[in-house]
Amino acid sequence: MSLAMWSYRLRKTPLVALLVPLVLVGVLLWVFLGNEESLLGLDGSSISTHKWAHESEKTFYFPYSHMFKTPKYSYKKKSNWLFSDTVEDNIPAGHISHYDLNKLTSTDKAFANKEQVLILTPMQTFHDQYWDNLLQLTYPRDLIELGFIIPRTATGDTALRKLEAAVKRTQLGKKDQRFSKITILRQDSQSFDSLQEKERHALKVQKERRAAMALARNELLFSTIGPHTSWILWLDADIIETPPSLIQDMTAHNKPVLAANVYQKYMNEETKKIAERPYDFNNWADSEKALQMAAGMADDEVLFEGYAELPTYRTLMAHMYDASGSQAAEMSLDGVGGGCTLVKAEVHRDGAMFPSFPFYHLIETEGFAKMARRLEYEIFGLPNYLVYHIEEFN
Repeated sequence: MSLAMWSYRLRKTPLVALLVPLVLVGVLLWVFLGNEESLLGLDGSSISTHKWAHESEKTFYFPYSHMFKTPKYSYKKKSNWLFSDTVEDNIPAGHISHYDLNKLTSTDKAFANKEQVLILTPMQTFHDQYWDNLLQLTYPRDLIELGFIIPRTATGDTALRKLEAAVKRTQLGKKDQRFSKITILRQDSQSFDSLQEKERHALKVQKERRAAMALARNELLFSTIGPHTSWILWLDADIIETPPSLIQDMTAHNKPVLAANVYQKYMNEETKKIAERPYDFNNWADSEKALQMAAGMADDEVLFEGYAELPTYRTLMAHMYDASGSQAAEMSLDGVGGGCTLVKAEVHRDGAMFPSFPFYHLIETEGFAKMARRLEYEIFGLPNYLVYHIEEFN
């Protein structure tokens, strides 16, 4: 039947002309929206049984929306007579979004410039003190995103349950107390928590353990960094005490890579009082001895710090703490740990990641520092700025 004949019949029967488009609209709504609840995982069941849109990458998203929907990103249009730079447009799902990363800043005035911070934590054990410390940070939570990666082990399952409970309490609370977004990943690569606390510090397992940790860090980083991320704070899951102004204090230095000094509070058995001791020995400045040792190693060998079997004579930031000195004092570093290290997002975007293989005889966070150096970024530490690791008992 020709198009002209269809047009004629529709004009002669106005009721059909009215019903046909209504039926078509109804069919389309049924097709696209009929299964919305099950597609979005909003059927009221436990979060652990949801079939998320990102199930293929084993990722959970907890934005500040009450119903845990994935947030829609926004961008600012270029300024002209019609559009204002201060107006953000929501981009519907499935559309193309454009971001000008040349306008993204990471400055010494992060708070004033409303720069977004992504806090990343590989987590094998959930500590209430870790979460409580996050909640006492004074940087605006709507400018903070959190990312976690958890191993597929029994301890990881326990950590996930506790983390989910803490996340729900916070994200279902007052709107101004919610984090901008929280991402939880289950690790697809080799697990990084297969060893007990004392075993995981043994020299003989360092290469394997640190390689697994590097894979976890990269998986977490590449899955969570977004177009609005200005800073990335690597915060160990065992860090339970920092100054409330941690983010403001560290961003104020405006360094590409900046590490805090990780100490540990413990019960002194002799004095029966709480004492402090250095903990993280991966923040260091290189030495001629260490460079000579590395030069004599095979390509697949790694030089680890903090072991009597490998005396490197590097300058360890952990031993440079001066209680009477300024918290803002800086020292140049060649290696960093992952306890509490702030990184400008551009450093990671430029390609500095965590090598899971020997890179100039370094691996994981220390390998990252070497890679950042090779990309001509400066690395600094704060010897008098202390954060605290939980006391270990096993």
